[in-house]
Amino acid sequence: MTWEGFLFLILASSSLGYSGYRFQTLFHVLKNHRGKTHPLGNWAERVQTAFLDILGQRAVLRKKIPGIIHTTIFWGFLIISIGTLEQFISTLNPHWSLEFLGTFYWILMGLQDCLTYLVLLAVLAACYRRFILRPEGLGQSQDANRVLLLTGSLMLSIALMHGCELQRDPAWAKWMPLSRGLSYLLENGNPELYAFGSHFFKWIHMLLVLGFAMYIPHSKHLHIVAAGPNTFLKNLKKTKAMRTISFEDPEVSQYGASKLTDLSWKDALDYYACTECGRCQDVCPAYQTQKPLSPKKLILDLKHAMQDQKETILAKNYEALPSIIDLRVTEDVIWACTSCRACEIACPVFIEHTDKIFDIRRNLVMMESRFPPEVQTVFKNMENQGTPWAFSPETRSDWAEGLSIKTVAENPEIDVLLWVGCAGAYDERNKKVVRAFASLLKKAQVKFAILGNEERCTGDPARRMGNEYLYQTLARSNIEVLQRYQVKKIVTSCPHCLNTLKNEYPDLGGHYEVFHHAQYLAMLIAQGKIKPSKNYEESITFHDSCYLGRWNGIYQEPREILRSVGANPVEMKSHHQESLCCGAGGGRMWMEEHLGKRINLARTEQALETGASTIATSCPFCLTMLSDGVQSKMATQTKVLDIAELLNEKS
Repeated sequence: MTWEGFLFLILASSSLGYSGYRFQTLFHVLKNHRGKTHPLGNWAERVQTAFLDILGQRAVLRKKIPGIIHTTIFWGFLIISIGTLEQFISTLNPHWSLEFLGTFYWILMGLQDCLTYLVLLAVLAACYRRFILRPEGLGQSQDANRVLLLTGSLMLSIALMHGCELQRDPAWAKWMPLSRGLSYLLENGNPELYAFGSHFFKWIHMLLVLGFAMYIPHSKHLHIVAAGPNTFLKNLKKTKAMRTISFEDPEVSQYGASKLTDLSWKDALDYYACTECGRCQDVCPAYQTQKPLSPKKLILDLKHAMQDQKETILAKNYEALPSIIDLRVTEDVIWACTSCRACEIACPVFIEHTDKIFDIRRNLVMMESRFPPEVQTVFKNMENQGTPWAFSPETRSDWAEGLSIKTVAENPEIDVLLWVGCAGAYDERNKKVVRAFASLLKKAQVKFAILGNEERCTGDPARRMGNEYLYQTLARSNIEVLQRYQVKKIVTSCPHCLNTLKNEYPDLGGHYEVFHHAQYLAMLIAQGKIKPSKNYEESITFHDSCYLGRWNGIYQEPREILRSVGANPVEMKSHHQESLCCGAGGGRMWMEEHLGKRINLARTEQALETGASTIATSCPFCLTMLSDGVQSKMATQTKVLDIAELLNEKS
C-alpha cells in the first residue's frame, strides 16, 4: 500500500467510524421509545412502494419544480457514488479499476459526466429557489445552506478533476463530452500542472465526501439515511384509523404520550426522515390562518427535544424526562389541529403528524385533565346523552317524522342500515339532508331502516379530542346494538361516522361494509334506480371533506352525482387531496377559534372566488361551517347544499 493509500485508510476509517458511532447512537435512541407502532406485513407491496417512492421519487415529484431538482440530485448522487467508490478503492489499490466492465464502464463514465453538471445546475436552481424565491414553507436554514455548498463543491471538484484528467489523457474524451468542453477552457500546455490538478481535485473530492459522511448525522440531511426506511415502513393504507388503546392490559398505566419515549420508534424515525421541505406547512389550515401549529415545526421541535434528551433516553431514565408540553411544544399547538391530514398527504417521506398530536391529546385529557373548557361540556353530553349536543336520546329519531321510516327492530329484513349520525338527528339544517337522502332511498326502492333511539354517537369527537375511554364506551355500545340486529351493511351521510364505523370499529370487533351516501347514490344512479334530470343550470363548486377525501380517498363519486344533474363543478383553488379544511375536524366543531383567522372563512373565501352560485358539500360539519362562512361574508346570493339535496331536487 502506498503512503497515499495508508493516509486515506486512516481518514476513511476515522470518518466512517465516527459516522457509524453516531448512527448507532441514533438507533439506540429509536429503540428506547416505548409507544406502540402500526404492525408490519405486506412485504411485496412495501418493496414495490419503496421502488416507486424512493428510486422513482414519485411522492417527491408531486411538486414538479422542486421535485425535478431533488430527483436530479438524488439520481446524480447514486450514479456518481459508483465513481467515488472506484476512487476510494483505487487509492488503496492503484491497480484496481472498474474497466473490467468493458463498454458498460465507459457508458457509466459518460453518464457520471453528464450527471455531474446536471447536479451542479440543480444545486444552482435550489439556491435560486432558497435565496431568491424564498417560499415560506422552505424557511431559512443554515444547515441546508451548508449542504448545498458541500454538494456544489463535490460536483465542482469532480468536474475540475475530469477536466484536468482529459488534458493529461484524452482517451476518455469521447465518453465525457461535458468535461471535454471544460478541459478546452483549462488548456495551457503544461502536462505536469494537469497531473497535479487531477490528483489535487481527486483528493478534494474524497475529503469532501468523508466530511459529508461525518456531517450527515448532525444535519437535516440525515433524511438521506432515514427517508428510505421510513418510506418502506409507512402505513400502506390510504384509509387510516387512530391507534387503539387497550384498557384491559394491566401493564399499561400511561395513556397517550406524556414524554417523548411514550411515542413509538416509528414516530421518532419520522423526525429523522423530515426533509424540512415545508410542504406540510404550506397546506396546513391551522398555519394558513395564523394558528401556532406548523406541522413542520412540530416535527422539528420533537426532534430537537429528543436530541436534547438523548443521554436520558439512552440511560432509560424515563422518569427524569420532562413532559412533551414542557419542552418545545405548547398546548395551543396540539389543540389547533383539525386532523385534516393535509400535512400527511403532502409529505414526500410519509411522516404521520396526526398520530403524534392524537397521542399527546390523549395524555392531556385522560391523564392530566388539561383541555379547552368547552370540551368538558361535550364530554358530559356524550356521557349522558350519547351525543355532543345537549339533546335527549329519546328525540334522536324525531327528524324522520312523517316519512314512515321504520327502525331495524321493526323491520330487520333490510338491504342497508341508514346511520343518521348526531348532526343528522339533531341539527335543524342537517335534518334536511338526511330527509333528502331517505327520500332518494325510497325512490330507488332500497330496503333500509334506522336504529332510531338506539343509535348513539360513534364516538369520533371524543376520540379526536383525546378521550379514548369515552370513545370506546360509545363504540362498544353501538357495536353491541349492531350485532344484536346482525347488521352487515351501513350507509351514512357523515364522513366522520363513515371513517369510524369502517376503519376504527374493526379494532373493537365491529366489522361492517360501510358506504358514504355519495358512494351509495352514485351506485344507485349507475344502476338506473335513480334517474336525475340534467337541468341544473346554476354554477356550482364542490368542497372536498377531509374525512371523505384524504381519510378515505372518495373524490369522484360526489362529482359524478353533480354531473348527473347537469352541473359541471368549478374547482376551487384547493381541491381534491389539497382541499382546504372547513375547520371542524379533530373535535374543533365544538371548540372556539380564539387565535388567528377562522378556518371556515378562509375556505368560504376560496369558494366565493370561483363565482359559483352554489357550494356543494357532502359532510354535515362542512355544511354547517360553510353556511356560517357564507353568512359571515354576507354572500346571501350563494347557496350551500348537500349533494343529496341537489339530487333529490332533480330526481
